[in-house]
Amino acid sequence: MAEIIQKDGTWAFDGDALRLTPGRDKNVSLLRRELGELVIPLGALAGISFEQGKKAGRLRLRLRDGADPLLHATGGRLTEPHDPYQLIVESDRYGVAEYFTDEVRGALLLDQVPADPVDAYLLPGPSVPLSVSAGDGTAGFDGERIRLEWNWKTEDAKAAAGARTLMLTDITGVEWQPAAGLENGYLRFTVRNAPTKAPPKYDPNAVELWGFKKDPLMALVAAAVQARLPHPARPADDMGDARPEPPSPPVASAEDEHDALLRRLRELGELHRTGVLTDEEFALAKQAILKRM
Repeated sequence: MAEIIQKDGTWAFDGDALRLTPGRDKNVSLLRRELGELVIPLGALAGISFEQGKKAGRLRLRLRDGADPLLHATGGRLTEPHDPYQLIVESDRYGVAEYFTDEVRGALLLDQVPADPVDAYLLPGPSVPLSVSAGDGTAGFDGERIRLEWNWKTEDAKAAAGARTLMLTDITGVEWQPAAGLENGYLRFTVRNAPTKAPPKYDPNAVELWGFKKDPLMALVAAAVQARLPHPARPADDMGDARPEPPSPPVASAEDEHDALLRRLRELGELHRTGVLTDEEFALAKQAILKRM
């Protein structure tokens, strides 16, 4: 058995599976702590690498495409602090990390594990029921139903429709997108026979995310739903309907972009006035917008 214990977490390998346990250090992300211990079967791995740095190194696992509903639902957009398949290694443990890497690579070669995609999830996804509050709403999932409830920060027209319950059988897709720069993120559900092109702020099937601490937790809801949908590698007939192609983003003119920046500035001002943004957060966001203008 190979094992490496760090503040960031503990990875253990028994020849058949890797057990990834997040550490208790304050720098370990909220998402990794909530996700808890993961057991990765050897057959789900496409590879492992270890990268040395001056002060710290990093162990990275590469999973086979389609093996993990979390990676599929997030589209590879989990940043390093939230990625459960990375481990920060202190410099005095580089030797252990290299030994751990060699052990896993040796097992992959011995078992002749292919690196090609799979057509079934090899990880179960987050356990249910679960409920997460972030952005303009709360998303809950019990394994059969998705419940979306809105808060006082929700856009009026969206909130006026009230809480929303979506049956898993009516869902054809789910996507989590983090906030990036001036663009807000979202958790969005695609409902059969009810496509929408509305921005998440107005979409009753989406929770808008503004880039705050709990946003990554919405990825757990996305992964739990994704794990219970037909695998994307299977024929579209498995779903009783073809998956819609995502709409192409419109090309914005300079005038449209300027108007969007002004709207964003007003939104940030309102969030600051109501106490959602601190003085420092508001100043940084405002400065970024003014540079774009």
